[in-house]
Amino acid sequence: MEAIMNFIQATGFYQIVTGDWKVLIMMVIAFVLLYLAIVKKFEPLLLLPIAFGMLITNLPGAEMYHEILFAGGHVNWEFFGGQPITQEFMNHLQELGVSDAVRGTVQVGQSISVGLLDVLYLGVKLGIYPCLIFMGVGAGTDFGPLIANPKTLLLGAAAQIGIFMTYAGCRLSTLFNAAQASSIGIIGGADGPTAIFVTSRLAPELLGPIAVAAYSYMALVPVIQPPIMRALTSKEERQIVMRPLRQVSKREKILFPIVVTVFVALLVPSAAPLIACLMLGNLFKESGVVERLNKTAQNELMNIVTIFLGISVGATATATTFLSLQTIAIMVMGVVAFGCGTAGGVLLAKLMNLFLKEKINPLIGSAGVSAVPMAARVSQVEGQKANPSNFLLMHAMGPNVAGVIGSAIAAGVLMALFG
Repeated sequence: MEAIMNFIQATGFYQIVTGDWKVLIMMVIAFVLLYLAIVKKFEPLLLLPIAFGMLITNLPGAEMYHEILFAGGHVNWEFFGGQPITQEFMNHLQELGVSDAVRGTVQVGQSISVGLLDVLYLGVKLGIYPCLIFMGVGAGTDFGPLIANPKTLLLGAAAQIGIFMTYAGCRLSTLFNAAQASSIGIIGGADGPTAIFVTSRLAPELLGPIAVAAYSYMALVPVIQPPIMRALTSKEERQIVMRPLRQVSKREKILFPIVVTVFVALLVPSAAPLIACLMLGNLFKESGVVERLNKTAQNELMNIVTIFLGISVGATATATTFLSLQTIAIMVMGVVAFGCGTAGGVLLAKLMNLFLKEKINPLIGSAGVSAVPMAARVSQVEGQKANPSNFLLMHAMGPNVAGVIGSAIAAGVLMALFG
């Protein structure tokens, strides 16, 4: 009977009944996200592994992820080696403001058996996965539209206003400190890897809800953006036809990633890892001499890293940290971030038209949020609704890829200020 009771007490069912019922809520949330990824196809490539990571990290007894190993914003390497938790360490976490719930997951003298997700999460914590994702993105990105029409770089920059307005809103709410507000603001860049990279550096305790918000709202770009675009533009503005872009030479495409890497790394050194990987991937593509590396970056490497990134990010969404007032505020501010970013790009395009002889269709300004290429497609769809003969996709790709660069630079600025 003792052996049977030991088995029963070791099951997850017993631990749910006698432990924290909040894990059931997290499991339901994971099921909802799986539904959105599989049935509704909302950013399934990352939302599906994130949802599954959220599910398995909240299964009682699985012991695949331990928040305490990363508590305080650092990798606590000594406990990866099996050293017991010390009272000095617990006191240090209390001084750093680590919540009672997280500290309560272990006891003094306890040794931690490192789980699978603890190991995979090191790639997020050390900034490896987001940079490798950027390399794959660069390998599949054509910067030609941006090179052909450099003015669109300003539209990509203007769309980053959503990041800084959201930062201001978070600070005014008094719910978040400067580092946390910076991480939430990056959601407005509509760039999931950048949001993960910044959050893992500045506010790792918020990684779960920020990642879910970033990728959920990226999937909802076709829903969030059009009402804002129509509200800020007249029908005549939406009907503006832009002439075809000039042909960009191979030399320009090769020089572009090299020049951008040097300039951005010197201007904002903290953004160098993201920009360098993005431009290296693009150089693979445009040089034409490393086709194998280009295909690997776009396909095999990108797919493997996406799996690891999604599962490990989802693992951080534990019941102790996800179910809070802060999470609700993050979801609300995420919408604000996307809305402000969209409005910033559109309004700057309207302002530029006051001084330009050759007018810009303001709809392409909304593509300055770096949801590539979804935001550019939204501009194309809205443009064709106003004028069926209008083709804005390639024009919108200019601010769209500029937004990728802009969000990385904004991330670097915030990390330099608050890192």
